[in-house]
Amino acid sequence: MAGPQTPDAPLGERIAATPPEVPDAYPAQWECDSVLADGRPVHIRPVRPDDASEVIRFHAGLSEESIYLRFFSALKRLPDALLHRFTHVDYDSRMVLLALLGDKAIAMASYDRAPGKKEAEVAFAVADAHHGRGLATLLLEHLAEIARSRGIESFTADTLPHNRSMLQVFRNAGYRLETAPDHGTVHIRFPIAPTPESRGKLEAREHRAEAESVARLLAPNTIAVVGAGSKPGKIGHEILRNLIAGGYRGKLYPIHPQAKTVLGLPAYRRVIEIPGTVDLAVIAVPAPKVRGVIEDCAEKQVHGIVVISAGFAESGEAGANAERELVAFARANGMRMVGPNCMGIANTAPAVRMNATFAPTAPAPGRVGFFSQSGALGIAILERSAATGAFGISSFVSAGNKADVSGNDLLQYWEEDPDTDVVLLYLEAVGNPRKFARLARRISRTKPIVALKGGISEAGRRGASSHTAALASPDAAVDALCAQAGIVRVHSMQDLFDVAELFSTQPLPAGRRVAIVGNSGGPGILAADACERNGLVVPELPLATQNRLRRLLLPGAGVRNPVDLVAAASPQHYEASIQLLLAEPGIDALLVVYTPPRVSQPEEVAEAIARSARAAGPRPVIASFLSTQPSPLALRAESGTAPRVPCFAFPEQAAHALARAAAYAEWRSRPAGHEAVLPGTDAVAARRCVDRAVAAAPKGLWLSAEEAHALLACYGIRVVPTERAASAEEAVLAARRLGRRVVLKAGNPQLVHKSNVGGVVLDLATPDEVRAAFLAMRERLGERMGGALVQPMVALGIETIIGVTQDPSFGPLVLFGIGGVAVELLHDRAFRILPLTDRDAGELVRGLRTSPLLFGYRGTPPANIPALEDFLLRVARFAEQVPELAELDLNPVIVSQEGVTAVDVKLRLESHMPRPELAVRRLR
Repeated sequence: MAGPQTPDAPLGERIAATPPEVPDAYPAQWECDSVLADGRPVHIRPVRPDDASEVIRFHAGLSEESIYLRFFSALKRLPDALLHRFTHVDYDSRMVLLALLGDKAIAMASYDRAPGKKEAEVAFAVADAHHGRGLATLLLEHLAEIARSRGIESFTADTLPHNRSMLQVFRNAGYRLETAPDHGTVHIRFPIAPTPESRGKLEAREHRAEAESVARLLAPNTIAVVGAGSKPGKIGHEILRNLIAGGYRGKLYPIHPQAKTVLGLPAYRRVIEIPGTVDLAVIAVPAPKVRGVIEDCAEKQVHGIVVISAGFAESGEAGANAERELVAFARANGMRMVGPNCMGIANTAPAVRMNATFAPTAPAPGRVGFFSQSGALGIAILERSAATGAFGISSFVSAGNKADVSGNDLLQYWEEDPDTDVVLLYLEAVGNPRKFARLARRISRTKPIVALKGGISEAGRRGASSHTAALASPDAAVDALCAQAGIVRVHSMQDLFDVAELFSTQPLPAGRRVAIVGNSGGPGILAADACERNGLVVPELPLATQNRLRRLLLPGAGVRNPVDLVAAASPQHYEASIQLLLAEPGIDALLVVYTPPRVSQPEEVAEAIARSARAAGPRPVIASFLSTQPSPLALRAESGTAPRVPCFAFPEQAAHALARAAAYAEWRSRPAGHEAVLPGTDAVAARRCVDRAVAAAPKGLWLSAEEAHALLACYGIRVVPTERAASAEEAVLAARRLGRRVVLKAGNPQLVHKSNVGGVVLDLATPDEVRAAFLAMRERLGERMGGALVQPMVALGIETIIGVTQDPSFGPLVLFGIGGVAVELLHDRAFRILPLTDRDAGELVRGLRTSPLLFGYRGTPPANIPALEDFLLRVARFAEQVPELAELDLNPVIVSQEGVTAVDVKLRLESHMPRPELAVRRLR
């Protein structure tokens, strides 16, 4: 492929014309592990001066054709000057990236910028044995991201006309190419700013690669179980036993240092002694021996590993270091790793039938994919689902310490897995929340994701220094992510189980209207209360429907909704009433509540419900049998195309699960949001403001009012006019210039909560009042006052608070709340993570208990809602494009019919180490 030199001068002259540069500090932040098109990981990092011997080896291994396409000549040996140029770069105007498998380079990519230019020439070389794995496209993505962070706006390349593969690399990346012939070559130029097309292609490549990497783990043709002893009760032995008992379709190889056979299978001392290929190694040996096993796996070119062994990050710092070394070694040698400290993986597909876990209960086959960071919770869910028949598992991954394979990887796999309809997640940490949100938004459109999040802590709030930061919490971040991504968040194992059962067996309801039918009044009333408490509606049935029910049912039956069949009702009464209710157009779902009478017929009633459910069409049918006995077989067994009917112990459980399904259906029915076009923003000017401020105080600072206002103005964020006054007389003059009643505030930006210390005086009408307020404030605060800020009183409107705070895991959170006591006393506020779409802004505005105040409550004039949504989107765009933003507090923000104005601004910046935004292509 084309190189950074033009072909119209001898190679030696071109090298001599560009003397080598002294490299700056090595940018370790650009090191990462990425997944190739075939699912194997590769390590990408900037070149170092000590890579010279490896660069020589890599070049020597290229074919003559690859060398000619790269250098336009048969350059069999790299000249010393060119080698030096490749290995001594400044990581700014010149960058070289290596892709490594193990310690061997398999691809190189570079860009080279001419002095003072915003354009750089790009070049690639890929080892011939690794063509077709997407290496050049992957390296181009990483180079473009680094180049953008260095102010480079476009790439160029010169290539030979028959080098179609290079053109295809650029097209595959989604860039718009300009090509022109140039003295026997083709000159290519393209801007590297991300576009919807380039982002879409990047995400599609990422999806295919990461899904393939998981498929290699979950559908292996051969499995080696390392540590498969002959003693029952030992973990390795139980894993091998489960694989055999489950009818695994591939070949099994026990690994044991002495045994000749284990459970009737020939045993091998080491993985490298196994004849033929090994796709997956399940490792259950003491922690100190794991590294040696993985080295054998690398030599054997095993595709993936599952490390059951404990004694790593969960055991302390030494274990954490050992775990990091394991992951680095495994990835460097092309292996993905599940665990360590996990209980294994399973795939119930008929063509695989792999139960590589030590769970005492085999997962029942079904349509639910389950990812768990807790082995104990995983075992409990597998056991209960198998025992009750509530739902079955398509595939299961116990992540353990989640050192490599994560929930994001499994989402990529399950998105298009034909055997999975519902995704269950138990998460204690979200390794890459922004990627998780992006994937979940997309996948939730077709498959429900049900998540139970553990490990929520309030510790992060203790250091809060603004209203916005104080109101945020780790739980608020999780709620924001789930609300935006359509994730059904649950708060207990029972909820997880109930919602999974409903989603895996029933269609989504078209609305929130529920009909309730049962054989006793009290449970029916409790069911109705539970439905309405969960946001469902129990409408009174039309008179015509009530009359038809009366003709079908026994005397004394209640027919308004809930429908009380009375205790003597027969199975036929159930069947007839259910069919009639399912034909009612004003009903979206049906809940059957059965209380066993003295003469019990639960199986017959269950069969009647099951028969009726077959004709339900798009309406979900669920049941609650108030009994200590297991749910009747008729509700648990599928018949033909008829799904199972979820049966809950109590009607409250049923109502709660049904409400989650209704909320999810509503989310899915609404159009997806879009990133808004925001005229009047100037990211370049904002960058200049931020760079100046951070250069002056790299450890962080609160900006002065003037600095904060200027920065916000770059994004069209309207702030009330403000003048600074160093004395009482200057304050009087400022008030006269503003020409109306004014507010006096302490000018020290370090006083974050000014009103708490007497740093705010409102509604000053005369020069004497302004002068007196200034002098009294100076008396109260002394030197801490820092002069004064004078602002005009703002017209009446609704007081709100808008802000941004940084969550350590989720990044920037955007806050919106109604101001005053509502936001603090009532905790009436909402958060969203970035990026914020137009739909997210609309939901923020409408998502508070006090939101009706904005829409003309009790005759008050409605606020300018479009202006408020635009304001929120501008704040979010500011937070997205200025990663140095640590805290932003706009409080109050006055919203009226005329528009939106921030009255008080607190803004803190901190230095920010650039990290690859290509998180979608990075492994944890």
